[in-house]
Amino acid sequence: MTTPGRRFLILGLDGGTFDLLDPLMAAGELPFLKSMVSRGVRAPLTSVYPAKTIPAWYSFATGRDPGELGIYGFTEPTARPGESKLVSTFRPTEAIWDRLSRQGVKVGVVNFPLLSGYPLHGFVVPGMFSERSVTFPKELRAEVEGELGGPYPSELPVARDAGRAPWLELATRNVQQRGRTAAMLAARHRPDFLFTLFRETDRVEHQFWSELERPVSEIPADLRGFWRAVDSACREVDAAFRAAGGPAVTLVVSDHGHGAIRSDFLTNRWLENERLLVFRDGTDITGRNLVARILLWTQRLGLGRLLAKPVADVLRGGRAEGISHLLSGATSFEEMAERIDWRRTVAFSYPVPEGIYLNLRNPDLTPERRDAVLADIRHRLEAYPDAHVEVLDPREIYHGRNLLRAPALLIRVDEMRTEPRMDFSYPAPLIRDRPEFFYGQGTHRMDGILIGAGDGVVGGAERGPLSLLDIAPTVLEAMGVAPPPGLPGRSFGPRLGLAA
Repeated sequence: MTTPGRRFLILGLDGGTFDLLDPLMAAGELPFLKSMVSRGVRAPLTSVYPAKTIPAWYSFATGRDPGELGIYGFTEPTARPGESKLVSTFRPTEAIWDRLSRQGVKVGVVNFPLLSGYPLHGFVVPGMFSERSVTFPKELRAEVEGELGGPYPSELPVARDAGRAPWLELATRNVQQRGRTAAMLAARHRPDFLFTLFRETDRVEHQFWSELERPVSEIPADLRGFWRAVDSACREVDAAFRAAGGPAVTLVVSDHGHGAIRSDFLTNRWLENERLLVFRDGTDITGRNLVARILLWTQRLGLGRLLAKPVADVLRGGRAEGISHLLSGATSFEEMAERIDWRRTVAFSYPVPEGIYLNLRNPDLTPERRDAVLADIRHRLEAYPDAHVEVLDPREIYHGRNLLRAPALLIRVDEMRTEPRMDFSYPAPLIRDRPEFFYGQGTHRMDGILIGAGDGVVGGAERGPLSLLDIAPTVLEAMGVAPPPGLPGRSFGPRLGLAA
């Protein structure tokens, strides 16, 4: 076993943003994180695009951008239109802990989104994709669940306002159990590198952002209690990790930031309006339009606003899928795919909501026409009068060129205050004033967080901005392991006072 000169703990707060943490720290709600900032450094941490959990955390772990990983969201296209599959894990591309492990450094990974654990010099407790995923070593699950007195917590279920109290209680308990798990493993197995992810922070922000963006004194007690639990869990893991001795550094990082959803942009509806997505002759997609118009109209009325949400619940299919289809017909891209005329359609958005894909089944869309077609789509989007649409070419924004499964173009609407959607649920491309009956109040932003403190870290003013891709080379160099060649990020260790 190799003992590095400096040990590293990385605590991941999914969706963490200083827009929320700064007021909570100032109000004394997050004493541990506040102490880290006071004795260490903080900086905004720019995410990759799309700024989503899977591409962002995988980019953090490997130092490779989505264009090199070939990962742009939770799912990727299959050969059949309207079908997708869950992305493969980042392996065989090396993660930070893989490279350290090969050098004999003992590592630990808790709750990173993986399908299963795998052999390395240390341990892995996978998260997100499976309730009973295989740990490494296999017997580690029994050790964890023996400590917890029950199952290791799985991903939170979909939130519903009616279940607010039990859902938030579960989110808080999950955070506490993840912290307890990571602290126990740090104390018993004494890794020199440990990564622990708290996914619940992002889920709570998505669901309750409009309450979290209030002045701290007006944030409900249950939400402040949740964030105090996050802070306590971070402190517990940090204390257990440092108890093993030796110089140690703790980084608190997020994969992306968070903010309010103000509007929704239905990309496929826009493509249909532009005659770039074409339905077969005779296909009737107007049923939903009438119901949707009524629901949107009710937002202007007091009583209607009370009735809109339960009606929308039914139409979403969660309670009565048959009624939903009877009243409104199919709405998802998957349902509508078989009705699309694939020989005439030029482009569509699926399975990455931020992406626009060219339709390779259109015989007129030859390779020679590709660039002209993309230029035309870009021009139309940038000229869209009702929202600011930024169009990004994957070939220009990524260092890696593993673009086989990439969208032809990526869009970012109203600086991410407007969320792209792939469905056909509503009649117009843009829903400017987002109805109250829509689930979820928050969405992602590009700037996440970095807070660093520990042995050798020089405290002081805010540093940055930094890139999520800078984390891997920084940690590797600071632990005395050479980063792999060709990483687009650069170590910021010297800026923190961390010599290689």
